[in-house]
Amino acid sequence: MVKVDLLGAQPFFDAAGPDFAATAEAHRILAGRSGAGSDFTGWLDLPGRVAKSELKSIVSAAQRIRRQAQVLLVVGIGGSYLGARAAIELLQTPSHNQITNDPQVYFMGNTLNPDAVNELIALLGDKDFCVNVISKSGGTLEPALGFRVARALLERKYGRNGAKKRIYVTTDEHRGILHDIAEAEGYDRFIVPGDVGGRFSVLSAVGLLPMAVAGIDIEAVVDCAIHDLMDLDLRSPENPAWQYAAARQHLYRNGKTIEILACYDPSFRFMAEWWKQLYGESEGKNGIGIFPASVEYNADLHSMGQYVQDGPRTLMETVVSFEQAMTPFKVPFEMGDPDGLNYLAGRDFADIERIARDAVKAAHIAGGVPNIGISVPRRDEAGFASLVTFFEMACAISAYMSGVNPFDQPGVEAYKQNMFRMLKQED
Repeated sequence: MVKVDLLGAQPFFDAAGPDFAATAEAHRILAGRSGAGSDFTGWLDLPGRVAKSELKSIVSAAQRIRRQAQVLLVVGIGGSYLGARAAIELLQTPSHNQITNDPQVYFMGNTLNPDAVNELIALLGDKDFCVNVISKSGGTLEPALGFRVARALLERKYGRNGAKKRIYVTTDEHRGILHDIAEAEGYDRFIVPGDVGGRFSVLSAVGLLPMAVAGIDIEAVVDCAIHDLMDLDLRSPENPAWQYAAARQHLYRNGKTIEILACYDPSFRFMAEWWKQLYGESEGKNGIGIFPASVEYNADLHSMGQYVQDGPRTLMETVVSFEQAMTPFKVPFEMGDPDGLNYLAGRDFADIERIARDAVKAAHIAGGVPNIGISVPRRDEAGFASLVTFFEMACAISAYMSGVNPFDQPGVEAYKQNMFRMLKQED
């Protein structure tokens, strides 16, 4: 279960403090599914529904892919790939494709850059591969073109009939371009729930199928998520989702308009990318919203750390930590002590990292940056489930507190309309 530490933010609260009455009302609206966008609150019970309906089918398909292929090519953009990539990098390390005995997992359909497409094809080489294309409608240009490329590669290697056995489609249950293609071709098909938006969909087949192929225990993820969502329904200031949502909204009203999400574990990078989409699309509308950004410490302490310490005082900082490292590593002793570091010999890197984290926290607070701490016990399936459910619940509550619909993204359509118009004009 996630723990929230607000001690580093309290010096920046005004006398009234976080508005837990508004938090309670936002939670009531969310749980009662009576607010704006309530048609897209299916994520509140999504893990339980998946466990009852299609979890066994997802596991079975993943086992089949693991037998068929050396590589799974995941085609999707935004919520159709960020959650799966976040999980794989967090739980299997960012170097998963280099060090694993499990199938490698690559992602395409999230760029229109030709060099990136060619590089991915080169990485694929002659390896046996399958494709999981993920899109609720099938009409978004980047993944639609990515799927066209991936399908052509499959058909060239295995023939049309052979390719059909290697394509797994995750899309709307009833309608859409991709739904119709999958039905016509007889591809294996999984569902993007109609009442769940893309950025809230990682605990559906959208995220679970690629995660299972990569060797993640998705049954453990789903089981933990079920229990975490029940715990997060607590109607009390003791609820960590209330604490986070109320604190960040309070700081926002007091001029802290940018939230920096930090973690000292490099495997967290794509969790931060997932978080940025979740909060950016949910809260950034109607001319308001906290701007979500991320940094990777310790590395970014020597770049962005200067800005955080001494830049404009419009920042709040949220730091995610794991209480227990997955593996130990101790500082070696060196004869003669030429670098003067033998005073650290025998100490575990995790202990040194903890002290560095405390030192940075104290410096940033003294420099005028509120600090919110978020911690989970371990970087494992339970920790991933806790982070996902916590951030989703806090995001929806926070957005309702600010008076916006957490579940639409009207601004995303603006670029799409312009792009399609311009492409058709040039044709």
